[in-house]
Amino acid sequence: MGNAVKVDEQSWEQEVLKHEGLVLVDFWAVWCGPCQMIAPIVDDMASDYTGRVKVVKLNTDENPAIAGRYKIMGIPTLMFFKGGQVVDTVVGAVPKGNLKSKIDKLLA
Repeated sequence: MGNAVKVDEQSWEQEVLKHEGLVLVDFWAVWCGPCQMIAPIVDDMASDYTGRVKVVKLNTDENPAIAGRYKIMGIPTLMFFKGGQVVDTVVGAVPKGNLKSKIDKLLA
């Protein structure tokens, strides 16, 4: 999983909702092909933005309550949180450049 932190229902509040800065959450599942395609990009973001963006991964099969709370309909879904609130969402496997520019905009 590279540099992304694995979160679950027990650690969700502490790792995501109570984090001060920008958090990128990758909602994924083992059986999801596009999730596997975007996984290295998500890990790259964790490395590229060390100290500026917290990157976490949530397995939707193992944590259905959280996936339901945020109405995750398709995966991969990448959600950006700031101060416990969703500030942006990307659905589907997107190129690294798209993700990078979105993060840069959210950090600006």
